[in-house]
Amino acid sequence: MARFLFYAILAYLLYSFWRFFRSLKRRVVSARPPQPRLSGTMVKDEVCDTYLPKEEALREVIEGKEYFFCSKECRKKCLEARKRP
Repeated sequence: MARFLFYAILAYLLYSFWRFFRSLKRRVVSARPPQPRLSGTMVKDEVCDTYLPKEEALREVIEGKEYFFCSKECRKKCLEARKRP
């Protein structure tokens, strides 16, 4: 009888440890970084006429005017076009 009680307690302890570590894993997976709030302001890419949130756009100031681009390629095209007379 003592042997049965010993194995029952051992099984309960192992089960408790398993539940504890499983709950830790769930907490780590479910923890997500907060998403940044977007202002709702949309800007236009002058090269490809795409509208995108101001926070996600690449910004460039050319001759005192602010321009926004959706990608590095569009920014590069715009800068090359302005270099040509």
